[in-house]
Amino acid sequence: MLFNVRNFFRMAKLTGTSKQLLRQFWYEPPAQMNVHLKGRDLLTLQNYTADELKYLLWMASDLKQRIKHKGEYLPLMQGKSLAMIFEKRSTRTRLSAETGFALLGGHPSFLTTQDIHLGTNESLRDTARVLSSMTNAILARVYKHNDLDLMTKEATIPIINGLSDLYHPLQILADYLTLQEHYGGLNGLTVTWIGDGNNILHSIMMSAAKLGMHLRIATPKGFEPDLRITQITEQYSKEYGTKLLLTTDPLEAADGANVLVTDTWISMGQEEEKKERLKAFQGYQITMQTAKSAASNWTFLHCLPRKPEEVDDEVFYSPRSLVFQEAENRKWTIMAVMVSLLTDYSPQLQKPTF
Repeated sequence: MLFNVRNFFRMAKLTGTSKQLLRQFWYEPPAQMNVHLKGRDLLTLQNYTADELKYLLWMASDLKQRIKHKGEYLPLMQGKSLAMIFEKRSTRTRLSAETGFALLGGHPSFLTTQDIHLGTNESLRDTARVLSSMTNAILARVYKHNDLDLMTKEATIPIINGLSDLYHPLQILADYLTLQEHYGGLNGLTVTWIGDGNNILHSIMMSAAKLGMHLRIATPKGFEPDLRITQITEQYSKEYGTKLLLTTDPLEAADGANVLVTDTWISMGQEEEKKERLKAFQGYQITMQTAKSAASNWTFLHCLPRKPEEVDDEVFYSPRSLVFQEAENRKWTIMAVMVSLLTDYSPQLQKPTF
């Protein structure tokens, strides 16, 4: 009869500490998921199933626990290199990818349009082919999402979207990891977006229902999310049995929300629209007054950088704000993506409850 650690724990009624000690001698492998992401691209969360999204979050939790909390060294990227193309400046995306890849033993190369011939003396197609011969993956932060689509056609290595005008999938994975850590699960949460119908919102819309989260969206007229993405989100909501609301009233959207989320009203490349946008977004600032409509356990997220007109200091620096934990989790989720797309490593941690 095979020895079963779980049954032994049940019979012996051991304490948590005793269980941890026993597991040092009898290893019980974690529950596995039939997910294989090696060699895939990550351009949008639309292309990832519910199980695949959960797997990436599981991987992020595993790496964070083993590396940060246990102090282990996991050279999973040893001998590998990452090309980082940045058309747009960045703090969190650059640092999370660069330090994360190096922490895993790999070599990241940061490349701006001033460093390489991209778009000046060499086509995107040729650049993708050259980088494919010298590196193991490309992380690209670009203006046009179509450029990423072209790169995936020409490259023979995984392409990771570090931000485009349409999506920002890496940010949303970090958001979900943060909520998973705080609430102990994602299923059943109500997420409220108050702000611009931008790439951050689009990535939430492409994934929230798959994880069982309800979505309430408030945007000013003329600043709604992409119609095609809205139609897909409506289909997801029906398929996964979640609730979806689109409105122009921030307080209506905030009603019963567990999570209040916003972002900049003026993204890079929209500076000329600043005056018009500030006028259109009057009344959209998240304040404690907004939070009065939310659930009693409400929290706040913002991908940063933040401007006071989007959320006041009382909310932003309150204990309800998870923005700095959210920022750190950019590192663990991008590491999870790179490990999943480039290696055969599987999480050793027990699978979280989602």
